[in-house]
Amino acid sequence: MIASPAFAVVDWGTSSFRLWLVSEDGAVLAERQSGDGMTTAREKGFAATLDAHLESLDAPAGLPVVACGMVGARQGWMEANYLDVPASLEEIVSKAVSPRDTDRRVFILPGLAQRLKARADVIRGEETQLMGAAASRPNAGAGLYCMPGTHSKWVRMESGKVAGFSTFMTGELFALIVHHSILAHSIGEAEADPEAPAFAEAVLAAYQEPQCLTGSLFSIRGSQLLFGDTPERAAARLSGMLIGTEIAGSGCKSGGESIHLIASGRLASLYRAAFAALSIGIEEIDADQAVREGLIRAARFLGLIGGKGQFS
Repeated sequence: MIASPAFAVVDWGTSSFRLWLVSEDGAVLAERQSGDGMTTAREKGFAATLDAHLESLDAPAGLPVVACGMVGARQGWMEANYLDVPASLEEIVSKAVSPRDTDRRVFILPGLAQRLKARADVIRGEETQLMGAAASRPNAGAGLYCMPGTHSKWVRMESGKVAGFSTFMTGELFALIVHHSILAHSIGEAEADPEAPAFAEAVLAAYQEPQCLTGSLFSIRGSQLLFGDTPERAAARLSGMLIGTEIAGSGCKSGGESIHLIASGRLASLYRAAFAALSIGIEEIDADQAVREGLIRAARFLGLIGGKGQFS
């Protein structure tokens, strides 16, 4: 007998939409991805966008949904106000909001805020990855978590609570430099190879002297003009410099605590190689699996499966 979905979970970003149908026992029955992120859904209508994707998977009428990400931003479907840190993962779910312009039960999870004048910061979406990463892992309620992306997040967990976090604009800076700086002439369409010696060398140099980043960047252009560096080597050096500087800013050190790396695909390969170059131990956690598991944990806490209030 084929199981029926008990609810759906959605990771709804600015430009991406990922939906999973989930059974009563927490098994994923179907998946759908599209570019119907917050920007597109604002034009189409959030409720209409969600309904269309559920109908395409033949989901039962009225199926409840738990969503995270930019759908809860001020420009999203309904603002889910930031929860101040320190905050437990259970507290995050308890502050979920429900939009009123749909007959469907929809729960949108809030993000987190760090209200420090010198290090003001926010997270929206990554908190749900933390929920999934912390599921069924010993000592997962403590440690340092690295979540690479356009805006990489480094989160400190203590005693089951998010104690603090930092955002690094590594991915966005890479894109801006490649497409809108003098280095565009040196890199073109080349991609960084995490196995290239130039990548590891750049990671190590930037980690040791992060204050030299802006000066080191122009050396990429100089090396092409004076020594004929290839676009591939230039891309590897740029990526290594930015990631090495990020890791230096995180405060983690070789021989220190192991880092929980929550990443998938190409980003996982780049950061894995960067940590290896610095002899920093990591535990890898698949980002897609983490956000899905986090949403399912939230659904359990909200009473969509199992007993309401359970967060296990």
